[in-house]
Amino acid sequence: MRRAALRAVWLVAGFVSLALGIVGVALPVLPTTPFVLLAAFCFARSSPRLHSWLAHHRVFGPMIENWARHGAIPRRAKRLALVMMAAAFGLSLWLRLPAYALGLQAAALIGAGAYVWTRPDPPAGG
Repeated sequence: MRRAALRAVWLVAGFVSLALGIVGVALPVLPTTPFVLLAAFCFARSSPRLHSWLAHHRVFGPMIENWARHGAIPRRAKRLALVMMAAAFGLSLWLRLPAYALGLQAAALIGAGAYVWTRPDPPAGG
């Protein structure tokens, strides 16, 4: 794939991720932090100007900086992520998905939940 086409793919992925993150601000079912971090990642590969804008944004900038500097996720975001994972699994149980699907989903959610919960909290005042 040509370099310009690859940059365009990263740019589109960044805008889609950012849009999902913005929707997640108002919609508690959709997590904001992972989508904003993904948008920053995509913009870093496609547009230094957009990456800088997002990294210095008054709302989204601190979460990007906490992740970049410390690999940190705020405790509130961790709790919300775990609650949403549990809700997704509960919905799967309610829908009576097959046992193999529930097992795969449980394994994936436990792994993702453990990863999220074991990330450090941001430093105080940061």
